[in-house]
Amino acid sequence: MRVDTLLTNIGQLLPMDNTGPVKGRDMNDLAILENAAIGMKDGKVEWIGTAEEANDLNADRTIDAKGKLVTPGLVEPHTHLVFGGSREHEMALKQQGVPYLEILKNGGGILATVNATKQASYNDLLDKALFHLDRMAMHGITTVEAKSGYGLDKETELKQLKVAKAAGENHPLDLVSTYLGAHAIPPEYKKDPEAFLDSMSELFDQIKEEDLAEFVDIFTETGVFTVDQSRRYLQRAKDKGFAVKLHADEIDPLGGTKLAVEMGAISGDHLAVASDDGISQLAASSTIGVILPGTSFYLGKDTYARAREMIDAGAAVAISTDFNPGSSVTENLQLIMSIAALKLKMSPAEIWHAVTVNAAHAIGRGKEAGSIKVGRKADIVIWDAPNYMYIPYHYGVNHVNTVIKEGAVLYERQEIR
Repeated sequence: MRVDTLLTNIGQLLPMDNTGPVKGRDMNDLAILENAAIGMKDGKVEWIGTAEEANDLNADRTIDAKGKLVTPGLVEPHTHLVFGGSREHEMALKQQGVPYLEILKNGGGILATVNATKQASYNDLLDKALFHLDRMAMHGITTVEAKSGYGLDKETELKQLKVAKAAGENHPLDLVSTYLGAHAIPPEYKKDPEAFLDSMSELFDQIKEEDLAEFVDIFTETGVFTVDQSRRYLQRAKDKGFAVKLHADEIDPLGGTKLAVEMGAISGDHLAVASDDGISQLAASSTIGVILPGTSFYLGKDTYARAREMIDAGAAVAISTDFNPGSSVTENLQLIMSIAALKLKMSPAEIWHAVTVNAAHAIGRGKEAGSIKVGRKADIVIWDAPNYMYIPYHYGVNHVNTVIKEGAVLYERQEIR
């Protein structure tokens, strides 16, 4: 057999070869291949076997993994990739105890990002998005979900979605786009949120026609959109052929987790204060819980999503950075893996399922990403780590040695000597 590239001398290989999202206690079962090798051809995985068996292959190029850990490329299932400006000046205000509502009243918070995004040119937003995608790639991510939501008007929401589409066309990483026009209520609609939702839903046809997003999301939360408003809005999206997601139960337990299950959402995200009933319903459903512990960490909160109880109940769980300029300013999913171990009490095996196969299914890419499997894209990471437990253990650094995207080396760590 001839292959383009042979990756051999793999110490531990996590193929993560699953046909569906991994639920409950099965998340703690991790298949490990030792002394393994992978043959790649035409951008896909052609062969998987042992390093000894690989001697029978003819390869145009050989990469020696030197006994390191090898996994699928990480999948990032929840980001707010496209935005203008930044909000570093707010950190000092928060440390001084200035309430978020006061920051918002003075033009800060999400409204600052909305204004910066409106003022930014298409090209500036695209350059910024590509920069952040580079950072994600360097940290081992090969597939990314990107939301709009910093426009809160038709023109800017469309601009964000078009930037995300262009970013996907001009960057090696695979992008999945989500329309989050219902991210907040702009000041001019504060007394009539239903009218704002009507306005945002008027974009559904154009978004579908121009293939700008495949998911529609909404922020179901106190002071934003109620459960009933969210239900009606998401049903309109489903009627137009979109799959749906929810920002649910982040601050107050309004029942967003239960609504995600009721609506057949592909994922319910945040879930920091999901109720016992919500967790039970999530576990009995096909909806994936996407947990964002970096947000709780960055905002200095003591409350984290009850991932341990969700998994023990039988739910499928994924984790994500929630990369955004206000509440989780990091492209480093490895750091989130460490927070998941320390604050969510997830095992290393559960964490790896949460950033590969389950994350892929949470954005509709379960048959394409998150696994190393013959016939799939060769999206592979070589880690400077001896085993899978080491990544969440050694926190706050980048463990990536080499990122392979569709069979080609995308990034390699450089020696400083």
